[in-house]
Amino acid sequence: MDDTTKLLLRAARGEAVPHAPVWFMRQAGRSLPEYRALRADIGMLESCRRPDLVCEITLQPVRRHGVDAAILFSDIVVPLQAAGIDLDIVAGTGPVVANPVRTMADVEEIRELDPAAVGFVAEAIRLLLAELDRTALIGFAGAPFTLASYLVEGGPSRHHAKTKALMYGAPDVWHALCAALADITRTFLQVQVDAGVDAIQLFDSWAGALSEADYRRYVLPHSRAVLGGIVGKIPKIHFGVGTAELLPAMSEAGVDVIGVDWRTPLDVAAGRVPGKSLQGNLDPCVLLAPWEVVEQEARRVLAEGTKAHGHIFNLGHGVLPETDPDMLTRLVDLIHST
Repeated sequence: MDDTTKLLLRAARGEAVPHAPVWFMRQAGRSLPEYRALRADIGMLESCRRPDLVCEITLQPVRRHGVDAAILFSDIVVPLQAAGIDLDIVAGTGPVVANPVRTMADVEEIRELDPAAVGFVAEAIRLLLAELDRTALIGFAGAPFTLASYLVEGGPSRHHAKTKALMYGAPDVWHALCAALADITRTFLQVQVDAGVDAIQLFDSWAGALSEADYRRYVLPHSRAVLGGIVGKIPKIHFGVGTAELLPAMSEAGVDVIGVDWRTPLDVAAGRVPGKSLQGNLDPCVLLAPWEVVEQEARRVLAEGTKAHGHIFNLGHGVLPETDPDMLTRLVDLIHST
């Protein structure tokens, strides 16, 4: 379909739209009873490797909420496992790495990603494109810093202490690791682009743990290598949590849209990244409040978003598992009518 009918792409380019396009990070997931039923006896990584399941889970929020974009159901560690890294996603914990990466010898063990090893992703995208009409399909990957943090820490971390210690204490190892991860991420995204996704989003979930100077020195070159290496002209979205002070630097990575978490008003963010479209940024916790509060806050976000080059309505982070799905559907209706 001609992408001029897909509102998300028009907003990403700063073109006029009848209403802000809307989708939600983690819209396909634990807030939906149909998702929980489908995945009751299936592990996360196995789910990500089965094209039929990926297609169905990706479509669930589109059917239920009528969002303007679907985001491919996957996980940021999928390409790492496909490249041979021994890890698993443990329920209640998150990604757990069997052998953390902390030396140059460890880095040299990391293999390049063979596109054929993630052929299931391309097949899932082909299935989805046959089902989606005017709904854009977003592909995604984790950025090198966030992936590196999981590999160095061995799993999720609150302070990223081991990650920063390696970054500061062994910058040669750090840059070699991030360069290897940038290659894997770029290949993973290119597979999605070649299969036909309409846009891509690079998640640097933990970049907000860094100062701007450290971000520019240790992270930006590798994120730029990912985004700048993608062949194909499609909108590129970049998102991180707690990144208010990093927005100008993140915008230099080669992106069209900057995702903004709930801490920074969109009109303020627009002033920090002029000429970039913005995505966000309702606090996910607002959805646990009464509807009157949700409506008030959503209208505030929409008003602030008018100051940006273009605006894609989203949350400031992912949908919380305890969110009432009906609240999301009602929110989509509000955005579409405003």
